[in-house]
Amino acid sequence: MTQTYDIAVVGATGAVGEVMLAMLAERKFPVRRLYALASERSAGTTVRSGDREITVLDLATFDFSQAQIGLFSAGGDISAAYAPKAAAAGCIVIDNTAHFRYEDDIPLVVPEVNPQDIARYKARGIIANPNCSTIQMVVALKPIHDAVGIERINVCTYQSVSGTGKDAIEELQAQSRAVLAGTAISSKVYPKPIAFNVLPHIDVFLENGYTKEEMKMVWETNKIMGDPSIRVNPTTARVPVLYGHSEALHIETREKLSAAAARRLLEKAPGIVVLDDRQPGGYPTAVTESAGRDPVFVGRIREDISHPRGLDMWVVSDNLRKGAALNSIQIAEHLVASYL
Repeated sequence: MTQTYDIAVVGATGAVGEVMLAMLAERKFPVRRLYALASERSAGTTVRSGDREITVLDLATFDFSQAQIGLFSAGGDISAAYAPKAAAAGCIVIDNTAHFRYEDDIPLVVPEVNPQDIARYKARGIIANPNCSTIQMVVALKPIHDAVGIERINVCTYQSVSGTGKDAIEELQAQSRAVLAGTAISSKVYPKPIAFNVLPHIDVFLENGYTKEEMKMVWETNKIMGDPSIRVNPTTARVPVLYGHSEALHIETREKLSAAAARRLLEKAPGIVVLDDRQPGGYPTAVTESAGRDPVFVGRIREDISHPRGLDMWVVSDNLRKGAALNSIQIAEHLVASYL
C-alpha cells in the first residue's frame, strides 16, 4: 500500500498557492488529507486541487500537528510567525519565501542541483525554496559548472508580473486596456506604469546600489551551488508579461567549453529543454514555451565573442511553476521518497 501524507498549503488563495494545489493533483502526490490555509478573511471560501474541492481554513487557528508537510507561500512575515510553530508541531515546512533562505542551518534546495541538502532539514524542520529567478538560472548552469566550473555570471532578468502576485496581474491588465483605449492609467503596485514598459527595479534598493532581488541571486547561487567563489553580477527588470521569467546569461567558465559541448550537456540534464535553432523563432519565450509548463527552457547558446572562456544563453521558465510551486513539490517528493 502506498504511503500517503497530510499536506497543508499556506497561502492557498494566492497565485503560487493555487498552482501548488493544482500541481499536487497533476503530479499525483500521495496526499491523504489536504488543508488549504489562508487569512481569516478567506476562511470559508473554497479552492480546488484536481477533483477535490477544499474549504479554506483560518491559518491562525490551524493545528499543524495534523499535517506532516507544510507548503508555505504567504509572505515572509507569515512564514516567520508560523513556520517555526509548524515545525515544532512535527510538520516539515517547505517555505517559498525569502525569510529562511540565508540561515546556515536551513537547506536551500533546487532538486536538479543539490538534492542531497534535503537531508539537513532535521536541524530546524524547515527547507527553503529559492527565489524564482535563481532557480531557473542554477538549473541551467549546474551541468556546465560540474563540467568545467564557472568563475563569473552576468545575468539580466526579464521577470513577469505574476512574480509580484495577483494585484500586479490585475494592474497590468487594467493598464493595458487603458493605454489601448487612450484613457488615463494609475499605478498602485509598481512605482511607474508596467503596461508597455520595462522597470529596472525589483524589491528594495540596498546601500550598494543593487536591489534585494538582485542580491538574492548572488547569495542564493553561492549557497545552492556550494561554491562561494562564483561571482554573480545581476540586473533584474520587471516586464509586461503575465507568466514566465526570461534571463540573458553571460558566463565565464574556468575551462574553455564550446557552445556545441555546452548544448550537449544541457540536452542531457534533468529539467531542461533545449530549443536552440539559429533561425527566426528558434528560441524559447515566456509566452510560447514556458507559461503553464514545467521545464527550464534554454536557447541562444553561443560563445561570447568578448571573452575567451565566455558562453551566452537565454533561459526561460514559468515562475509560478518551476520558480515556486513545482520546485517546492519536487522537494516534497524527494522528502517522502528518501527521508520519511
